[in-house]
Amino acid sequence: MEVLTVLPRRKGWYLSLMAPNTKGPKFAWLDPSRLYCNSQALSDCVRDLLRPFQNETIDLVAGIDAMGFILGSAVAITLGKGFLAIRKAGHLCVETRTQEYSDYSGREKLMEVRIDMLKPGLRVLLVDQWIETGGTMRAAVKLVEDQGATVVGIAAVAIENSEGGKWLKENYKYSHCIPNELQSQIDSQYLEFFKNFIG
Repeated sequence: MEVLTVLPRRKGWYLSLMAPNTKGPKFAWLDPSRLYCNSQALSDCVRDLLRPFQNETIDLVAGIDAMGFILGSAVAITLGKGFLAIRKAGHLCVETRTQEYSDYSGREKLMEVRIDMLKPGLRVLLVDQWIETGGTMRAAVKLVEDQGATVVGIAAVAIENSEGGKWLKENYKYSHCIPNELQSQIDSQYLEFFKNFIG
């Protein structure tokens, strides 16, 4: 499928632009970022993510290193709000607060955020590309809340129904782009349309 071709625009139509893993088990099971190459897909994805939050006050959008930066920035621009990067530790040259977490591969890591932006009363929408185990997003939530800011909600292309994904859905307002009929495929980490994928 040509990446720049615009398809009929039903909800989640752009998910078919995602690419399967072709590099092996140390990588994520798919590449959602391929849909960002299509301007209409990116626009519709952002619109779908924001729909549940249209009546919420959002002061700042925070995106999670690294792919959450792309989607989070697009969300921030659409809302006309600022963007805060939540980084893997060691990249920011200012004073930070850190939080340990385990990523989707089970590796222990450290995340950081600058301490001069998050204040009590500030309402933050957290954005990442994909929530698999929920460990990365939970660490981001803790970094925001530990500085007194409020997490308005979380948004990602998909939230898998892992233990961590379910916990996030139960405790925070959330949005994702996955139609109900695809959730079981997402949870089993295989999408039927990958059978016809031409890279």
